[in-house]
Amino acid sequence: MITCLINSILSLSAQETKADIEWFCNAKLGLFVHWGLYSQTAGLWNGIPSKGGEHFMLYERIHLKDYAKIADDFNPVDFDAERWVKTAKAAGMKYIVITAKHHDGFAIYNSKCSDYNIVKRTHFKRDPIKELSVACKKEGIKLGLYYSLGRDWEDPDVPTDWPQKAGRSNTWDFPDEDAKVLSRYIERKVKPQLKELLTNYGEIAMLWFDTPELVTKQQSREIRELIHSLQTHCLINSRIGNGQGDYDIIEQQLMEKIKRTPWEACLTMGKNWGNNRFDTIYKSPEMIIRNFVDIVSKGGNMLLNVGPTGKGLFPKESVHTFNGLYAWLKVNGEAIYGTHPWKTYGENLTPTAEENTSKTPFHDAEYDGIPKGNTSDLRFTSKDNFVYVFARSIQERSFVIKSIDNTDKIKKVTLLGSRLHVGFKHVTNGLQISVPTFSTEQIPVYVFRIEFKK
Repeated sequence: MITCLINSILSLSAQETKADIEWFCNAKLGLFVHWGLYSQTAGLWNGIPSKGGEHFMLYERIHLKDYAKIADDFNPVDFDAERWVKTAKAAGMKYIVITAKHHDGFAIYNSKCSDYNIVKRTHFKRDPIKELSVACKKEGIKLGLYYSLGRDWEDPDVPTDWPQKAGRSNTWDFPDEDAKVLSRYIERKVKPQLKELLTNYGEIAMLWFDTPELVTKQQSREIRELIHSLQTHCLINSRIGNGQGDYDIIEQQLMEKIKRTPWEACLTMGKNWGNNRFDTIYKSPEMIIRNFVDIVSKGGNMLLNVGPTGKGLFPKESVHTFNGLYAWLKVNGEAIYGTHPWKTYGENLTPTAEENTSKTPFHDAEYDGIPKGNTSDLRFTSKDNFVYVFARSIQERSFVIKSIDNTDKIKKVTLLGSRLHVGFKHVTNGLQISVPTFSTEQIPVYVFRIEFKK
């Protein structure tokens, strides 16, 4: 009887996880928010540009007592949770992930187990996570929380080992790396804060851990068990470490092939994750959408990052991105949501087309390995009896899809958002699509829907 009960519970848990993963895979697009004390300094320290973006406490080796003084000036009076959530929703985003605690150890919520937080240390005195949880529920957007797991520069017991021993540790305040006991940090801060986050803010869709560093397999397991003891539906990313996550993460680069298990690519709009006054390298809406389409064609989600200002506003440079996503998805959303990878993710239209992924090894802080060119090429998704063809940055008046031959019976080809006739015919090397003449005011990532005969 007990065995049957245990099996029933395990079966129910597996069904719940499957449903949650299915939701995640269909969501396609989320908003990442990096917001903390580093948003207030915005790339400036002691009157000069700082190194390392939002990691500047590490790169500039700033003592905790000095870094903590930033909280005296951090007062985001313009923060409006509902405005943030409505902006994300209008842009087609289905979930939001915000930095509840980043590497600097400062919590952007009212933590009872650590006074190093926005309510206790700033003049703001409000709990942004609470306000976001209310706004997300109202707007039907899922809320996820980022938590820096293996790095915390406020705690004395957090050793690291990348790219070498103590490479990402606070050794200027806590110099004895060998005296640090990671389990003390996990029991004193990590587990209590995770309990707070999972009990005080309603449903949490995912916990987005960062850099497990020296977390052991047993510790990863214990953290996973803790999470699911409090919220069974909460997904966990792979950076919990040791194979204990529900979905994989790649950062600031694109996948090289179709991956049919759940994954997500997190990308910045600009150069930095956090707000930085010197960041002028914002990607165009066309580039953002090219990246988005590439990710979805390979089976992933895009988690697109914005770094709000110290006052709590999204930077003005992000407006074009949000508006571009809104306009493009309004026309082409059916080719994104609820779709799956086709038999191939894409084709080049010219033999000189650039490879769409970066081979550069991952670097910390300000690394960005996203391709910078706008090569004319094709990407594909599928749903039901349709294949969607994304013609990215296309200049040609016609193109050939080599992956479709004359044995494939085509019923109809349409251009999403247009009633213009789209000509097509089988040719020696594939299916030729004629591009109709239409307005070029839209972002040049056009979607053709191919309907196959049943």
